Amino acid sequence: MTVPAQAVILCGGLGTRLRPLTDTLPKPLAPVHGRPFLAYVIEQLREQGVNRILLLTGYRGEMIRDHFGDGASSGVRIDYSSGPVDWETGRRLVEARTALAPQFLLLYSDNFVPLRIARVAELHVSKPADVTLVLQPKERGNIRLAPDGAIERYDPTRTAAGLDFVEVGYMLVERDAALAALPSPDVSFSLALQQLTGQGRVNGLVTRDAYHSVSDNDRWRLAKRYLAPKRLLIIDRVCTINVKPPRGEYVRGWEDFQPIDETVTAMRQLAEEGFRFIVVSNQAGIGRGVQTAAAVDAVNRRMVEVLRDQGIDVLDVYVCPHHWDDGCDCRKPEPGMFFRVSREHLVRMDRTVYVGDDPRDCRAAFNAGCLSVLIGPDRDQDPGGGALPAFSSATLLDAVPWIVSAFQAWESTTESLTC
Repeated sequence: MTVPAQAVILCGGLGTRLRPLTDTLPKPLAPVHGRPFLAYVIEQLREQGVNRILLLTGYRGEMIRDHFGDGASSGVRIDYSSGPVDWETGRRLVEARTALAPQFLLLYSDNFVPLRIARVAELHVSKPADVTLVLQPKERGNIRLAPDGAIERYDPTRTAAGLDFVEVGYMLVERDAALAALPSPDVSFSLALQQLTGQGRVNGLVTRDAYHSVSDNDRWRLAKRYLAPKRLLIIDRVCTINVKPPRGEYVRGWEDFQPIDETVTAMRQLAEEGFRFIVVSNQAGIGRGVQTAAAVDAVNRRMVEVLRDQGIDVLDVYVCPHHWDDGCDCRKPEPGMFFRVSREHLVRMDRTVYVGDDPRDCRAAFNAGCLSVLIGPDRDQDPGGGALPAFSSATLLDAVPWIVSAFQAWESTTESLTC
């Protein structure tokens, strides 16, 4: 699926909630590990194939232009449309009309949303609309979503019933229809969204991985923790860390736990390179009633202790206890456990790797937005749906050099773009 050719980023606000930083600096330049926050958004766009970017600047816009220039140092082409601080977002878009592509991705400059942009494009094509908004569930949001993905109500006042979703600042926009929906240029673009929603011309794509922002000081601090480089590997347990019991049987106690020597050796080597680990595992035996949650937890705690004695730091273990017919959102290949990891450990899914032995593990990683390594006898199977592993090998030990190099590449990219 082709992603939009152009991204348009709203960068004009005063950022009053981020004071005192924004007394002297525009919000998009809020520093995060030596780089402006906006640099992470631009990097995300470039990595997903969006190479033309239009920045709509206002407050201290010359500082943004001075930093990013024409975008060559960021690997993209950046153009600018500037205006007074008091321009509404509607006016900024109207004034930039001749520079807008017929279809473009519109973003807010203070949000970073972990997202595969192609998903938005796919929905926009399969269910045509004038705007496709990226949403997250939220109590007392501003959007009511129909079961078919159509947005039924867009309410900036957040007073209507059933507003269980909120927009997160990424949207795919049809230029002519969206600008025509503005009641006048000098209004917020949200009024165009309200108008188009009333005409049934806005759809929503729900993402459940947490987004991060520099909209205020608390969120800025959280964003800095989230965007910090981390050598953290997510790994399956059964058939990856321990030998799988015979068909229909489960590891009911520590006496049944047989570690895979090559995996433990690989984890030890990775630990020496600064890696830590989080285990993500389906345990349908709990849902089937053939083992207890307490027994699984006891095995996992003992596993963590034994690995720690060998210098391997397992930060956490996540378990889906459900039967495969329960329809939960956490049983792999669903990504629910991965999103919990992201929220609770502030992990960027697009900057980590999941290791598993089953092609369904690759689909789970794909659905969560991270890369996958597939090991074991099924490593040559195609998981389907475009979820091919980034690397496959007989054992985790064979994958260690590739894993280290992948994280080094991410780290070197960050260093090369540091201001």
